[in-house]
Amino acid sequence: MLAAMPPTPPPTPEPGEPRIRDRGDACPGALRLHPADDGRLARLRLPAGRLTARQAEVLARAAETLGDGRISITSRGNAELRGLGEGCGAELAELLAGAGLLPSPTHERVRNIVASPGAGLDGLGRADVQLWARELDAALCAEPRAASLSGRFLFLLDDGRGDVAGLGGDVSLIAGQDGSALLRLGSRGFRLAAGDAVRAALAAALAFLDAAEAAGNGAWRPHELPDEHVPDWAGALARAGITAEPVPVPPLPASRPPAPGPLGEHSLHVLAPLGRLTAAQLRALLPADELRLTPWRGVVVVETPTDRPTDPATDLAATDPAPTHPDRLRDLEAHGLITRPDAPGAGVTACTGRPGCAKSLADVRADALAAPPGPLPVHFSGCARRCGHPYGAWINVLATGDDSYLVDGVPTPRTSLTAAVAAARGLPTHTR
Repeated sequence: MLAAMPPTPPPTPEPGEPRIRDRGDACPGALRLHPADDGRLARLRLPAGRLTARQAEVLARAAETLGDGRISITSRGNAELRGLGEGCGAELAELLAGAGLLPSPTHERVRNIVASPGAGLDGLGRADVQLWARELDAALCAEPRAASLSGRFLFLLDDGRGDVAGLGGDVSLIAGQDGSALLRLGSRGFRLAAGDAVRAALAAALAFLDAAEAAGNGAWRPHELPDEHVPDWAGALARAGITAEPVPVPPLPASRPPAPGPLGEHSLHVLAPLGRLTAAQLRALLPADELRLTPWRGVVVVETPTDRPTDPATDLAATDPAPTHPDRLRDLEAHGLITRPDAPGAGVTACTGRPGCAKSLADVRADALAAPPGPLPVHFSGCARRCGHPYGAWINVLATGDDSYLVDGVPTPRTSLTAAVAAARGLPTHTR
């Protein structure tokens, strides 16, 4: 049987011209698998990246028994399984549903929610936006119209520290002082009570759907709407019974992602090498109260703070006192995880590359392994799509062939790649 050819993408619009989408969003999910050169791909939306201990074990088992044995962490803190067999969809869905990873079959692709991973753990934020994330996920799943949102639509929930506020969200909530929240919608801002934050985010998403339907251009995200079809944000909030004061959008708060290592008194942050965990590495993060996958291809391990008794029904895996941070970090480093900001691989990410992706011009993951650590993130891309690249300032390493790259636009042979990346990261060119 001949494989179906993918649809031809619409032409790229001129600058300032709204994009016209003439096909539905083909973003993969847990139920709609995507064909790739290395097998099928499933993407699990994990609001705020949260996994319970049992869910982490199920995910590791699914990777081992159905996929290539690894779990990829996306730039939105979601999880991907690759190398899945042609006929494993039903078995995968049953596994995930049994672990509570498919709360709504109709909404499983439209739940991109990124929240400050350290919220509630280190005392730096103004609100525990992890709780907002769970409430928003439930609200989205309960609203039938929300199923029409694109799989690329993104909610950002920042606890005020500024770690996720700049990640390109479509609807952003930033915790403020004195129980307030800033709802940021492109160039518009609204100040409202923190207790109304989740309802406001849902109302804003539905207002976008109204505007997209009226525009008729198939927009997946608000910035794709024509100028004459800006959503009625204020009206949507008023109709939802939310008191919201229009305010100028202040400069976004900004802070660096948490460094690998201790996070607060009881938790840890580790990075996955090139954004991929083996099933064994995922299990090594347990026991833990929960895991939070981060948009920086890492995992926050929320440790049990005491030896209090636990009820298995609560899904808390640890019953003994948590080991000390140094012991725990040494163990995780022995499993190949990145536990220090100066460790090899820190801040280095890569797309799938060859042989998993037919569009890739090189095995970028193999070449990325030699990249030295440094203060700026660096991302290796196998083609001009630059899938999974970071936000903000980053070093762009783009393959142009088997043995040639562009490093921030500068042609670089593969033999000089490590030195060029070191120089771009502000390091001596002899660094290895």
